Amino acid sequence: MTYPSRRALQRIGLLFPGILGCVALCCGPAALGQSQPSSAAGGDLAQSTAAISNKIDQLTQSLEQTQVELAQSRSEIMELRAELKQVLAKMNTAGDASAGATAPSAGMQPRALTATGASATPQASGDESKSAPAQITQDDWDILNERVDEQRQVKVESMSRYRLKLSGLALLTAFANFGQVDNASLPSIALGPISGYSDGSVGASVRQSIIGLTGYGPTLYGAHTSADLQMDFFGGVPPTYGVSNSGLAELRLARFRMDWKRSSFVAGLDYPFFAPNQPTSYMSVVVPGFASAGKLWSWTPTIRAEHRFDGTFSAFKVEAGFLDPASYSYDAPNTNVKVTSPTENSRQPTYAARVSATKGSEDRPTTIGFAAVYSPQRFVGGYDVSGWASTMDWRIPLIPRTELSGEFFTGRGIDGFGGLPLSPLRPADTYYYASVTAPQLANVGVIGGWTQLKFRVDSRNEFNVAAGTGGRNSSELRNAALTDSFLPSVPARNQMLFANYIFRPRSDLIFSVEYRRLRTFDVTGPADAAGQLGLAVGFLF
Repeated sequence: MTYPSRRALQRIGLLFPGILGCVALCCGPAALGQSQPSSAAGGDLAQSTAAISNKIDQLTQSLEQTQVELAQSRSEIMELRAELKQVLAKMNTAGDASAGATAPSAGMQPRALTATGASATPQASGDESKSAPAQITQDDWDILNERVDEQRQVKVESMSRYRLKLSGLALLTAFANFGQVDNASLPSIALGPISGYSDGSVGASVRQSIIGLTGYGPTLYGAHTSADLQMDFFGGVPPTYGVSNSGLAELRLARFRMDWKRSSFVAGLDYPFFAPNQPTSYMSVVVPGFASAGKLWSWTPTIRAEHRFDGTFSAFKVEAGFLDPASYSYDAPNTNVKVTSPTENSRQPTYAARVSATKGSEDRPTTIGFAAVYSPQRFVGGYDVSGWASTMDWRIPLIPRTELSGEFFTGRGIDGFGGLPLSPLRPADTYYYASVTAPQLANVGVIGGWTQLKFRVDSRNEFNVAAGTGGRNSSELRNAALTDSFLPSVPARNQMLFANYIFRPRSDLIFSVEYRRLRTFDVTGPADAAGQLGLAVGFLF
């Protein structure tokens, strides 16, 4: 709702004295003079007629002037409304472009606005035709600031006065599996034929839907502060009949950021910063497409800092931090109790550092990065393992509309970051696994990586073809399996290939068709193979 300015109200008030005068003349004795004796009626009537005519002329002029002033006031109100829209548009653009950007403060000072609606304003004679540029009064500016404050809280209300944004993805995935897999809706490895079970399955799931919150805080020590939180529904299935329609919520990301012009500080649950690229797939959203075949991805409590440099030919970025990776080595009897991991038992964090260079435009950047990871670990019984990894990531635009991206890693003792196939079985003796099997597995060398070719037809149509592999040193794993009955169930290598087509009729609607092929190699014997054909339908908000 837009309010007229105080000057417009004062101009409207000029209309009332003329109206009152007209009523007084029409109802007074002069108007009733025709009922008096005819001897004096002629002179009095002439005088009354002249007075009324004079008053009518004055009233006509006053009405014309008021009409001009009302038109000018209407033009000023339209300008004020346009200015409000510009302020809100700039505020929203600034908030989306920078994670730390804050909305304009309520203490903005009024400034002059030049009237742009002269073509719609009737022209008056004299000085009225040369009106001065419209000015926003302090009252009008206070109203504008109140409207801006209301717009900042109109979507999501928070306890603080700072802006909070709700986002998410409502996603339905329908699938048809060919062969045996470990997880019907989101397979990670292929299994061998199982007697008595079907060779395939069909189904649908909404458990990969995501909800996120992003908050923008104040400027602290010259840095824009922000925080974001994401949850999905892939944390497990409840023991009810609605398993296929519901899932347990799990925390994906929960991080706090401080962003300066050239530096940033991040703390919280985050993805491994030394593996920043992501394959594009809407059939695998809660975890990356190659989570068990070459993609390091596990969300990890992290404290890191980064600094950006402007080079002669490209921009450089240096990142370093401490991480606390998860471990698959322990099986706590109480799921509410956190058992310390081998990394935590070493009383040292995992150290990581990454150096990257970027060249080109923001829409089509060329980025190459190298990273090193050191992860000391102490297992049950006092057995120490020095885990380490070297990684490389790339993102390279090729011909127009085409991009090549991917990652590569090698090392040992980094199972907690993902990228490798896990055993589909659970250890019968968890203490033996923690004290004997896990240290042997951590000492086996690992290698993996993935690459993706993306082709964007236009803003609505996109094709992706990607392949990944992750595995352990077969000879080392085979030798360790001679003395451990559980290790033969651990896959030596896992390969995955997918191709998809993504259609976005609007920016908030997503349709995708994808085919995925898996091949899993055991320590001994032939490889197991399976495939999945899927359809994803999503709505972004």
